Amino acid sequence: MYELLFWQYQDGIYLNHHLVYEALVEQQEVEGLETLPVQVIINRINKVFDSWEKVDENSWKNPNGKGAFHINTTPQSIQIDCYGTEGKTMDLLADTLEEFKCPLYDPQKPVRYDEFNE
Repeated sequence: MYELLFWQYQDGIYLNHHLVYEALVEQQEVEGLETLPVQVIINRINKVFDSWEKVDENSWKNPNGKGAFHINTTPQSIQIDCYGTEGKTMDLLADTLEEFKCPLYDPQKPVRYDEFNE
């Protein structure tokens, strides 16, 4: 599994990314993060991945190749767990969330891909 996490800071707020990540995966609210339009984001992912098989409300599987992903959400975050998913698919997920000003945090690295990339 490869994990991707997305959130948006409030204007002028910039926190320790890894501590934010740890709080979000524990379903905790983090002061300084925006509330996301979660259902709008899920609907956009549905549209982008409309050729993929919808396994359940929050899971997709590539019917023509490798890969699957599952989405977990909080009001402040979108977590996408990728299973055998190709890099270009993960890039498409990251690009889709970027439309909502939610840059990727890659906990495997750990790096957040935003304009303040440290």
